[in-house]
Amino acid sequence: MERETHFAAYGSFAAVYDMFMDNIPYRQWAQYIRSLLREQKIEDGLVLELGCGTGSITQLLAKSGYDMIGVDCSPEMLQAAVEKREESGLDILYLLQDMREFELYGTVKAVVCVCDSLNYVTEQEDLLQVFRLVNNYLDPGGIFIFDLNTLYKYEEILGNCTIAEDREEASFIWENEFDQEERLNIYQLSLFQREESGLYSKHQEVHYQKAYELEEVIHLLEKAGMEYMAAYDAFTRNPTRKDSERIYVLARESGKA
Repeated sequence: MERETHFAAYGSFAAVYDMFMDNIPYRQWAQYIRSLLREQKIEDGLVLELGCGTGSITQLLAKSGYDMIGVDCSPEMLQAAVEKREESGLDILYLLQDMREFELYGTVKAVVCVCDSLNYVTEQEDLLQVFRLVNNYLDPGGIFIFDLNTLYKYEEILGNCTIAEDREEASFIWENEFDQEERLNIYQLSLFQREESGLYSKHQEVHYQKAYELEEVIHLLEKAGMEYMAAYDAFTRNPTRKDSERIYVLARESGKA
């Protein structure tokens, strides 16, 4: 019997994703990632972003001098990323791939995976596979930087709440339900998008995110052959706290001569 993984990609919501995410400080996020990379002496060269979505972070890192590759499993999100690339003239390679099965032509200096993309990997075995692939495609001593939404955030902030936003072009209702036993946050997304006729079409999607404990993540990194380096309360160099909502984890490639 095939294992249910709950892995989902953005579909209809991709068309309005950037509009509703216009409050996200992507520039500050990219600056933080860039500072972490530079602390590890990675100032240029090939960098892979897993779960790149519409390419907001990818573009900002490309503008900072990195040769960027973006991987995402949503054709709709990647289409938006490609359109941005065409407008900007940046040289970015986008690949339509599942991060649990991604393939590259060679190795890269660093891999980044942010905006809680790894929370969408809801099975430990799949997360372990992602870590193994990352380790495989990193240069010797290469760096892996990723973030995660925390259990605290799902339990105390997101879980069992409803978020809604109404704009002229589109509106959405985002209903959250957190399963404590499975540590799964279930997102029921309802999108109402204005058509040329003035009428609104309704689209629905269901997404799942898994809450992982840091100790669990470290164990999986080491099992994948990587060296765990550090974990920070997001956008700081401070240790993680019990009430951290997002954490950043750094790991290093291990095993290559």
